[in-house]
Amino acid sequence: MMILKGSKRPLKAVAAWVRRQTPKTKAFLALFLAMVALLFLRLVVENHDNFFVAAEAVHALGICLLIYKLTKEKSCVGLSLRSQELTAMFLAVRLYCSFVMEYDIHTLLDLATLATTLWVIYMIRFKLTSTYMNDKDKLALHYLVIPCALLALLVHPSTYHHFINRILWAFCVYLEAISVLPQLNVMQKAQIVEPFTANYVFALGIARFLSCAHWILQVLDTRGRLLIALGHGLWPLMVLLSEAVQTFILSDFCYYYVKSVVGGHLVLRLPSGVV
Repeated sequence: MMILKGSKRPLKAVAAWVRRQTPKTKAFLALFLAMVALLFLRLVVENHDNFFVAAEAVHALGICLLIYKLTKEKSCVGLSLRSQELTAMFLAVRLYCSFVMEYDIHTLLDLATLATTLWVIYMIRFKLTSTYMNDKDKLALHYLVIPCALLALLVHPSTYHHFINRILWAFCVYLEAISVLPQLNVMQKAQIVEPFTANYVFALGIARFLSCAHWILQVLDTRGRLLIALGHGLWPLMVLLSEAVQTFILSDFCYYYVKSVVGGHLVLRLPSGVV
């Protein structure tokens, strides 16, 4: 126990030092750490396609944490039904695109994740309604879905696939990038996040980082040829931008999550204006 306590002291000292830095310095440190992590992953992992599979697996792990919470605690406090519905929506569209365009291991992972997400939605909507924080989960879905649909009509892949399928592909990419916003909105209003919800959102953050790392390293490995393979115009840029946006959205929460874990706190307390 003394060894464990001693090992935590340097981490607490580093966390205290980071807290004292300006927002610009914190942003620079986050960017620097992300670049170091990307370099490390590039050197250690030989097949960078595995990052995308790992991202989907971590997402599925996060869903499993929610299932445990819903079945053992009989409570959905802190969870956003709207985020789960957006997740089910983009997974269903991506599953369809996967069936008609490629059909591989991603198809099976998406199918499993969609099934568990639908179960979570069912539990929140019908079984655990009394614990659902409806007063804090007020972000209207059409404010997120309609802009994604319009953007998909304007900017989508220029591949050989059917026009409708290309639009749907773009739609699920854009929708996935912002699907976590209702969940972050609920946590911001509550300010206190219980462990299982915090672990779930942190898992989403790790999944997004791995997915973003997949695209960045693939572009580097192919020396930009991947962008050409995705099609011409704005679409290749929008794919990378969507990955970066979702990673950025979750990065602030992940910072406070790690800070809370280092401090030995089970419950995560968010300051105002974090997400």
